Amino acid sequence: MNKPIKKTWMLASALTIGMAVLTPLSAGAEEIKTTDTSSITVQLEQKITGTVKDFSWDGINLKGNDGKNYYIGLDKFSSEQLEKMKFIEGQEISVEGNVLESFSDFYTFDVYKKGLPKEVTKEDLTKLEKMFNEIKKLEKEATEEEIEKKYEEIEKIHKEMNKITKPYILANWQPQTFEEFIQDYEFKENNIVIKENDITQLKAVYAEWVKLYKNGDEEKASEKLDEFYKILQPYLDELYPPQTFEEFMEGLEFDIPTETLAKLKTIYENILKAYKEENMELSEKLWGEFDQIIRVFIKPVPFEEYMSDFEFEISEADKKQLKPLYEEASALDKKEDYEKAQEKWDAFYKILEPYFEANKDTLIAASKVTINGQEYLAQ
Repeated sequence: MNKPIKKTWMLASALTIGMAVLTPLSAGAEEIKTTDTSSITVQLEQKITGTVKDFSWDGINLKGNDGKNYYIGLDKFSSEQLEKMKFIEGQEISVEGNVLESFSDFYTFDVYKKGLPKEVTKEDLTKLEKMFNEIKKLEKEATEEEIEKKYEEIEKIHKEMNKITKPYILANWQPQTFEEFIQDYEFKENNIVIKENDITQLKAVYAEWVKLYKNGDEEKASEKLDEFYKILQPYLDELYPPQTFEEFMEGLEFDIPTETLAKLKTIYENILKAYKEENMELSEKLWGEFDQIIRVFIKPVPFEEYMSDFEFEISEADKKQLKPLYEEASALDKKEDYEKAQEKWDAFYKILEPYFEANKDTLIAASKVTINGQEYLAQ
């Protein structure tokens, strides 16, 4: 059972709603007002001042001066604005914005629309927005029992959206030249020379792939790409050689007997051989054997070390209950008695739940950011 990891926003709905953009497009689609806000829960706008804990391209984890934790979504700002902000950990900033209920609420139609070509007509934008809001509504309403059924409905809508967007996207797609594509691998920088006859073949196959993809023939394009990488594979193997057993084991603090290490090395080398021969069934079987041997020597992280990663203080009374549960769950996991281990983990996290609840992030969709005395307004 792994410790829950606090996630930064990863556009929770993107996979289902379908940001089907093949390459980044800087042009934004024509403006259109959102008419259906039923999928988004918005509270009053708030102003927060705090210290930047960490940040990514789409948001900031902020420790407020009020002692609370905040996640600040920055999707309403342009790339140029974000570059100018230059966030630094420990820096104090002020933010104004709306409080949201869940991470999925950051992914609005306006965010989706940013990835569309500017040529998308107002009529098609209206159709897309309607379908987008249908998906958001289905996601909001779905219970655990209904998820699979709702997913099928969402997929149908997703496909309809892609039918509308695909012609625009393909018309705007500007593929790299063959030379640019190959240069990105940095073969020359690593003293890897591709044979002249292979270059000729690769260039021809790449041109065919571009033509097929541009024409929307995805199946044949995929086959052509497979052909391309089959020719390129020996050079990729040279560029990214597999780890030796010693490299793989480096840094792993296991006290393994010499005889067992020799056995593990043999299995590992057979795994590499199976990969090379594209025998995935055998490689999976061998990884299973490898795992069974090595797990005996894996020592659970001590309770105190495990708990030190949590950002909140836990009462001594709760620690006394948590420690035996943690040790029992870890021991059961090692014995592969996962059903009983899960019962212990459930009890463990039931005690921690109030702490998670009290320390969870407040989600803010930023409309204004003030940093280093400079104000940035959402576009």
